[in-house]
Amino acid sequence: MDRLCCFNGSEIGGHQSSCTSGKGRSNQGQITFGYSLVKGKADHPMEDYHVAKFVNMEEHELGLFAIFDGHLGDAVPAYLQKNLFHNILNEEEFWVDPGRSIPKAYEKTDKEILSQKSDIARGGSTAVTAILINGRRLWIANLGDSRAVLSNGGQALQMTVDHEPNTDRETIEGKGGFVSKMPGDVPRVNGQLAVSRAFGDKSLKSHLRSDPYVQDKTIDLSTDLLILASDGLWKVLSNEEAVNIARKIKDPQKAAKQLATEALKRDSKDDISCIVVRFR
Repeated sequence: MDRLCCFNGSEIGGHQSSCTSGKGRSNQGQITFGYSLVKGKADHPMEDYHVAKFVNMEEHELGLFAIFDGHLGDAVPAYLQKNLFHNILNEEEFWVDPGRSIPKAYEKTDKEILSQKSDIARGGSTAVTAILINGRRLWIANLGDSRAVLSNGGQALQMTVDHEPNTDRETIEGKGGFVSKMPGDVPRVNGQLAVSRAFGDKSLKSHLRSDPYVQDKTIDLSTDLLILASDGLWKVLSNEEAVNIARKIKDPQKAAKQLATEALKRDSKDDISCIVVRFR
């Protein structure tokens, strides 16, 4: 995901490695995951961050997975990596009503970013998050164009909405902004940002939204796997293509690597970040 703008200066937080991968499993070992992050061809440091882990909390096992795709530096995705799940899980209503508490935590986190005394908020980030509760209940949320796709019996089910400027054009224009498209380019908010919802982006925030799209799903025996990825993957692979590639590879880390490799073969220029969660 990109934004047409340049600036000079430093960002808080360390840069991700240009190529990172790993794997893990639930405590019971029945659910496995793997991830792969590859720096794109653009002339800037890696701006994608991720979370992929299982934790125990209040006698529940939680799988926490996320891709944060930054623009104008890595400060905002680095902040999200450290704070977003903490804010979600500390919402009083989380265990009673995740569908209400997740949006509240997203909005709270965005306000924290915008209120920083440093210039962290001049940059921004999309986000796609997944919380798996006890291996049975899956909660997905997203801002921007990073995407979550579930394989249900081999059928690709998109669990997120791509927040492109045309999607929220009425809201953007109602707030005094505009959506423009140069020849050969994509629609952009005020001629700059290629998504209509994001964390940060202080200069555009009056025209952007930070409330996420949220969807939940019960995991059953027909659920094969979950793919979370930045738009560096989805620009060149369809949901069905990604699912077909991942389902053929038992090791989720190898599956994530193969998805990233395929995106590179198809000449994706953006950073490519992918998490594959295999349920059975």
